[in-house]
Amino acid sequence: MIEPRQPLTICDLTQSYSATGAGGVTTYLRRKKRYVLDNTPHTLLQIVPGPRDAVFEEADGRYRRIEIGSDLVHGSPNYRFILRTGAVRQVLEEYHPCIIESLCPWLLPWTAIRFRRTFPGTTLVAGYHTDFPNAQVNRVALDRWGPRRAWFFKMLALGYAEITYREFDKVYALGQNGKALLERRKIKDVALLDLGVDGDQFHPAKADRAVRAQLGHDGDGPLLVYAGRLDAERRPETLLRMMHHLPRELGARLVFMGEGRGNDRMRALAAEQNVHFTGFVEDREQLAGILAAADIYVSAMADETFGMSVLEAQASGLPVVGVAAGAMTERVEPGTGLLGPVDDAEAMARNVLAIWHGDPTAMGARARALVEQRYSWDRTFDRLFGDVYPAAQTQMRLRTARRWRNPLPRLVPRIGDRWGNGNFGLR
Repeated sequence: MIEPRQPLTICDLTQSYSATGAGGVTTYLRRKKRYVLDNTPHTLLQIVPGPRDAVFEEADGRYRRIEIGSDLVHGSPNYRFILRTGAVRQVLEEYHPCIIESLCPWLLPWTAIRFRRTFPGTTLVAGYHTDFPNAQVNRVALDRWGPRRAWFFKMLALGYAEITYREFDKVYALGQNGKALLERRKIKDVALLDLGVDGDQFHPAKADRAVRAQLGHDGDGPLLVYAGRLDAERRPETLLRMMHHLPRELGARLVFMGEGRGNDRMRALAAEQNVHFTGFVEDREQLAGILAAADIYVSAMADETFGMSVLEAQASGLPVVGVAAGAMTERVEPGTGLLGPVDDAEAMARNVLAIWHGDPTAMGARARALVEQRYSWDRTFDRLFGDVYPAAQTQMRLRTARRWRNPLPRLVPRIGDRWGNGNFGLR
C-alpha cells in the first residue's frame, strides 16, 4: 500500500463526470470515495465539471468534490466539459495533492502535467478509461469526412496519446486492448486494472415479472435490454437493425435505457418496431430491477475499454450478445454469451436466437459466477492502492532524483492554464 502510516491527499481529475449519470468513470469515482473513507487514512479530492463552481465536503474534510462551472457538452443532457483550466490549477495549488489521477484524455491531463513541472514531487497516474482515438475521433470523423480523413485524425489522436501519457509516472488500462494500444505508442509498463461491480445491487434475485409488464412486454418472447448512451460511437442503430432480422413470431421486445445525441433519430427509426425507450434511468435500484427482469443483454459497442454495463448485466444473471471487438472479448467469456462481427445486425439476431433456443438461464448463471469470482470494487482499489500507486511513487522518486533543479517553473506557474480562477470560497 502507499505509505500507509502517512495520510496523503489524492486527487482525481476528470471531464467524464455526471452528478445524475451512471457512467463508468462516475461509478468509479463514487466507489473510490467509499473505499478511501472506509479503508485508508487518506484525503480524497475529486475535481469534476458542474453547473457552477461549488465545493461539497464530507467526513470532516477527508473528502471534497470540487465542481468547476462548465457548459454542457452539445447534445448531452448529463455531461459538461471544463475549459477553465485556470480554476483547476487554482484548486491544485490550494490543496497540493501528493498523487493526481487523471481519468480522461482531454485538456485536464496537461493541467496536471504543468502542475507537476512546477511541483516535481507530485506523482501523476493516468487511467485509460476511454478508447478515444477510435470511439471519439475515428468514428466521428468517419461519419463526417470518410475513411481517409478519419485515418488521419486517428493518427493525430494516437500521437497525442503518446505525447500525453509518456509524461505520467504510471499509466493503467482497463483491458488488454487498451494496454496493447498504449504500449505500441511506447508507453512503458502499462498496468492492468479490472473495475468492479456491486454484486448485491445487481443480482438475479431482483427479477420481477411486473417490471416486464411495465416495459410493455407481456408475451413469452425474449426481453432484450441495452443500457448506455444513444450516441453513434455505441452503435445503437445496429440493435434496431437486429430486430428486423428476428422472426416476428418470436415476440422479442428491445428496451433501450439511456439518452444521447441520437435519441430523436433512434425513436423515429423505432416507431414501428417492438421497442421501448425508458430514457436515462437515474435510480440504480430501478436499473438493477430492469436488468434482472430481462432475458438477454445486447450491445453493438465495438470500442469498449472495459464494459461496465456488460458486467452489471452479467451480475444480474443475463447472457450477453455483443461484438468481437474491444473489451467485449475479455468480458464475455465462452459459455456466458455470444459475440459476432462488428456492425453485423444479422449475426446479432442469429446469436439472440441461438441463446434463446438454448439454455439462457444456465448461460446467465455462468455469467453471474464469473462476476462473483473476478470482479469486485474492493479488489479494484486494493490493486490501485497496493500496486499502481506505489509503482508510480517509485517512478516519481527516480524522476526527481535525475531532475536538474530549475527554479524557473516556480516563477511562471500558470503558463497554459487559462480562463480565470474559480469562486470556491476555499480555506
